[in-house]
Amino acid sequence: MERLERLYKIDQLLRDRRLVPFSTFMEKLGMSRASVKRDLEFMRSRFNAPIEYDREANGYRFGEPRPGPRYELPGLWFSAGEAYALLTMHSLLAELQPGLLEPHIKPLQERLRALLGGEPAWKEVEKRIRVFQPERRSTQTQFFEVTARAVLTRSRLWIRHYNRKENRETEREISPQRLVHYRDNWYVDGYCHRSEGLRTFAVDAIRAAELREARAKELPAAELDAHLGSGYGIFAGREVQWAKLRFTAEAARWVAAQSWHPDQKSRFEENGSYVLELPYANDRELLMEILKYGADVEVLAPASLRDRVSEVLRQAAQRYADS
Repeated sequence: MERLERLYKIDQLLRDRRLVPFSTFMEKLGMSRASVKRDLEFMRSRFNAPIEYDREANGYRFGEPRPGPRYELPGLWFSAGEAYALLTMHSLLAELQPGLLEPHIKPLQERLRALLGGEPAWKEVEKRIRVFQPERRSTQTQFFEVTARAVLTRSRLWIRHYNRKENRETEREISPQRLVHYRDNWYVDGYCHRSEGLRTFAVDAIRAAELREARAKELPAAELDAHLGSGYGIFAGREVQWAKLRFTAEAARWVAAQSWHPDQKSRFEENGSYVLELPYANDRELLMEILKYGADVEVLAPASLRDRVSEVLRQAAQRYADS
């Protein structure tokens, strides 16, 4: 009998009976006295089980809840959200192995495995449920480490950053405010002392990084959210516009189940089409999302975004016609 199965059996015996003699545990589990004691202690120490021994009655029972986490045995069945959360957390922790975070990551990984019932149970879950990150970009460990250190120690950071759009590198000194994990990639929000404003930098585009002795410039969280959290995605900003998109009835079956922005507005029309309105400050990322749906989406507003999509599609059509 695997340990997880034994723990459930012990739990069931304690719930079904007011008092369970030690001999009953040994009989039902087919285990020695020493093995039963180890499992009982494991349930107390690992899962905070309120198992008490009644010396007078010579048996075990559940007592009052103990201080600390609520007692609950792990299981192999989770809701979709719970399974995704656990597996995503483990996947992220496996990726975050720079020296700065390693002492904290290993205990968390062990705790996740324990919640799933130890190694046999965890391996079974891992075999049956997978989390893929197809758009994740690789980040060099040393640059993630120094960036995270600057964020946590509130130090300024010098970086040489590659601008993919302009295909060039720039040197900047920033006061990092926070690390952001967005769509399987890491970004650092920071105050750029060269441009004297808030900027967002992709960590995987950092080509060199060094800590500075100077303290980082602190900005209120409200200011960060107003500047970096108002528009669509990672390309946020203060100059926010609202996009109005209409999806066909077929595309609506998928889009209606998605959350594009916390402040989005949406409605279904009589013919089954789906109208989605959301704020954005930089159309670059929103443009990529719109183009994914091809002929199944129409930009209703603003006119500038509609023109941008039209021009990109025209250029694509011309390129195919010329090839």
